[in-house]
Amino acid sequence: MVEFWRSGGGIDTVAPELAAGIEAAGWDGQVFMDSQSLGGDPYALMGAWAMATRRLQLATGVTNPLTRHPAVSAAAIATVHWLSRGRAVLGIGRGDSALAFLGHGPAGLAAFESALAALQSLLRREAVPFAAHPATDAAPSSAALPLSGRPTDARLAWLPEGLAKVPLDVAATGPKVIGMAARIAERVTFSVGASPERLAWAAELARATRRAAGLDAAGLGLGAQLVVICHPDRAAMLEPAAGMVAPLARFQVMLQDAAGPQSADDAANLAAIRGGYDMRGHGSYLPKDKLSGVQLGRDFVERFAIVGPPEHCVRRLRELVALGIERFVVLGPGFHAEARGPGTCLFAEEVMPAFNRHRDCGTAAADAPAER
Repeated sequence: MVEFWRSGGGIDTVAPELAAGIEAAGWDGQVFMDSQSLGGDPYALMGAWAMATRRLQLATGVTNPLTRHPAVSAAAIATVHWLSRGRAVLGIGRGDSALAFLGHGPAGLAAFESALAALQSLLRREAVPFAAHPATDAAPSSAALPLSGRPTDARLAWLPEGLAKVPLDVAATGPKVIGMAARIAERVTFSVGASPERLAWAAELARATRRAAGLDAAGLGLGAQLVVICHPDRAAMLEPAAGMVAPLARFQVMLQDAAGPQSADDAANLAAIRGGYDMRGHGSYLPKDKLSGVQLGRDFVERFAIVGPPEHCVRRLRELVALGIERFVVLGPGFHAEARGPGTCLFAEEVMPAFNRHRDCGTAAADAPAER
């Protein structure tokens, strides 16, 4: 079964009043950005959406291991899981804008892997020794306090019996993080563009790593974050698409050269993004990404994104489904001016139903939200 998730941006794109309509339109899930300077708190918004929907899955897109302690993130997402009756997913990456607007870069690889392991333990109701996340000068160890007894580990003691484990979904662009996801998580969402060659590379790397760890490759859910603009006028949409491609493609080059197969033109455009991206305009999605000063080639945009009429989008997505991609986090619908208005649901109306799913765009939800 192919799932389509709607990507979340600023607070206007995830307002609670949109929840019932997004569910009725046939989307399988909604993600919520965790970036305190650019959007509202994702867990508060997810709770509101949980109360307004019955079927829609809800995920952070994405959180990071530094702005919240793993135990805090685990408790927050488990609360949403309880409120939504099992519809929450914890999406996590090494960190980008949330950390940049605090003056920090992404989490180091060792710290990230440690956090993934801790999150899985906590979400399984297991204890995580304090030594796994040692105290800092800002908050020294509780061992110095005059107490007759003290906790020695973190755990979610309040988790209700019978509540299914929250799935962990790792956002990944390079081989090391793809490997971590394959060994530790239930899901991985690649952010390597829409090129079949690059997604085939990422998918096979994840499967091979999982097999090498003695795990069933079929037990890892594969997803992809994509820019998709479904519009009859393909040429006119390439400029808005370029403004979305730059922030997304930047994940591949923010710390080093992009891994995986790429043409000389891909390498040149990725290098331009790496050297010219201005984080002060992050997520603005302006034509040609004017705030970053990055100018991207038409061919690169067409490879990295999916832009065009419904039949073109369906064909491109089917190529990716054939690679084993079963979940798409779609950035595009509702994010660019040309999509607002009569064409807002074109992707849901004509693309999603092509994957043998019943869709009913723009109608009210058939059932009232579940009460708790």
